[in-house]
Amino acid sequence: MARQTRFWLLLSTLLVSASGASCPQMLYMNRPAGPRVLPVTPTMSDVIQVVNANTSRVQSVYTEHATISGPFPFSLRAKVAIERPQRLHLWADTMMTGPEVDLGSNDEMFWFWAKRVPPPAVFFCRHDQFALSAARNLLPVEPEWLIDAFGLTTLDPNVQHRGPTLVGGRIRIDSPLQTSNGPMSKVTFLDESQGWVLAQHLYDSQNKLVVSAISSRHWRDPATGIVLPTRIELQTPATASAPLFSLQLDMHDLQVNKLPPNPQLWTMPSYPGYPPMNLADPNLRIAPPGGAAVPAGATRPAQPQVRY
Repeated sequence: MARQTRFWLLLSTLLVSASGASCPQMLYMNRPAGPRVLPVTPTMSDVIQVVNANTSRVQSVYTEHATISGPFPFSLRAKVAIERPQRLHLWADTMMTGPEVDLGSNDEMFWFWAKRVPPPAVFFCRHDQFALSAARNLLPVEPEWLIDAFGLTTLDPNVQHRGPTLVGGRIRIDSPLQTSNGPMSKVTFLDESQGWVLAQHLYDSQNKLVVSAISSRHWRDPATGIVLPTRIELQTPATASAPLFSLQLDMHDLQVNKLPPNPQLWTMPSYPGYPPMNLADPNLRIAPPGGAAVPAGATRPAQPQVRY
């Protein structure tokens, strides 16, 4: 696989163990709820104001009632905690086997753990060491993008976005990105009336699709008026060495700006028999799913992309 070996493919391996561009799927079309908030022909300033106003009012999101489903025969129970700008914690378990997956990010680092994936370890990396770490061979973008994937995105008014363009009842915005993996671009689709985030597609410098986040089943918090999706689908395209991958997270009973006062939410966990493994260790050799071990900072020859 190429250097942009998909973090989502790794996550797929974690979850399955617990139990080229391609064409992004069509989006779930939300019906407008309440009066239109965007003009029929919006400007970029209109779109930025509506999207950023909704996201800026979100300090935290929390639920203990979520499920993860994907390319495996049953769903996992999950809990999700988010505190902007970059704190995230996702736990997944089963009633019979207990904890299976732990994925998180705090102000200093991110981590992931899976009970059944060798080698037994809690993998972690500091954010400021990500660019030179072995994690770059696993993650196509910085881990903070996971929070954007929950529909909590912002549009930087200082960036030269292209759009807004009306496409089939949706608004399309094209944005350049500078990341640790080099220049990328993001295509964001919004509801043309309400400005809700419907999808985000990340492309690499060769304009090949890397990962998509599809947002649907939007819900308005009655206390704040904040609108959030309750279904997130993460997708990666098919490649010559991996099939298309899709993972779905459904959330219920969302608590907005009511995070439990528990500092342990943002502490990297410890699990007996799973020592911490620093992905920024220059001596670490790590093997992404489907490939041989690659030292930190190394790259892989590109494989042809499957198009359809």
